Amino acid sequence: EVQLVESGGGLVQAGESLTLSCEASGFTFEDYFIGWFRQAPGKKREGVSCIRNSDGSTYYADSVKGRFTISTDNAKNTVYLQMNSLKPEDTAVYYCAAITSSGTPAQAMGVMSALYSNWGQGTQVTVSS
Repeated sequence: EVQLVESGGGLVQAGESLTLSCEASGFTFEDYFIGWFRQAPGKKREGVSCIRNSDGSTYYADSVKGRFTISTDNAKNTVYLQMNSLKPEDTAVYYCAAITSSGTPAQAMGVMSALYSNWGQGTQVTVSS
């Protein structure tokens, strides 16, 4: 029912910027939290950022805070992740996830980390040094 498609990944040099998109369908977009996760080879999936679509409140992992910005366009059912000052350690496959939940974006991120299972193909981000 809930369908999410990630796009926008690519190969960039350290210090450059990239913007990812998560296009959603099959649910009432404004009622959901949308989170971005990433997984590098040999590492566990980690939460990056989350937004509450109803009011735009946000959460960022410490590793990306100040460099990444999550935003939503409710009219387009799309969430974006603008990534600035990219580092080689940002290299990973990036995925988005969606849940209905009460609470804050940080709390929703925790729930998705524990329970979300509808992972899509993701989009590859590679940052060269």
